[in-house]
Amino acid sequence: MDFNQDYFALFGLPRRQALDELALEGHYRDIQARVHPDKHAHLADVDRRLAMQWASRVNEAYLVLKSPLKRAEYLLRLLGHDPQIEHNTAMPPDFLMRQMELREAVAEARQGGDADALDHMHRQMAKEMKAQHEALAATLDQRNDHARGAELVRQLMFQEKLLHEIDNALETIEA
Repeated sequence: MDFNQDYFALFGLPRRQALDELALEGHYRDIQARVHPDKHAHLADVDRRLAMQWASRVNEAYLVLKSPLKRAEYLLRLLGHDPQIEHNTAMPPDFLMRQMELREAVAEARQGGDADALDHMHRQMAKEMKAQHEALAATLDQRNDHARGAELVRQLMFQEKLLHEIDNALETIEA
């Protein structure tokens, strides 16, 4: 194995946003079975350290590729496009307005102890995010529109954060 391989090559997968998750899981298990440090416990220190480095790299690569948002950010960077996550917070006004309205609704439902409303918001946000992920895959894989892909990544980050807020509110109410 080559430490210079990108994460897609490490798992023998094409550089695409749309990913066969079963293939990723299978390749991950196969590689982990070969590089897991316990399999190399009988070897010299240098070989055990190398196995540990490989296991860490494989775990990191798997976590990045398994997450559609992390995968998109990684893919954009591989393709030479900085998604400007830290610097570019520009969003379409209608998207920002929707996010603000949803955040207010989450706060109200949390304060009112309305688990049904929060559950509905969770399902709705998950549905919207699924559509965003599909749009992201089409944007990156079919249209090669890296600038639009970066916009979608930044929007999905907002949505993911809101989904966590909804989940936290549900946990608070149900506790």
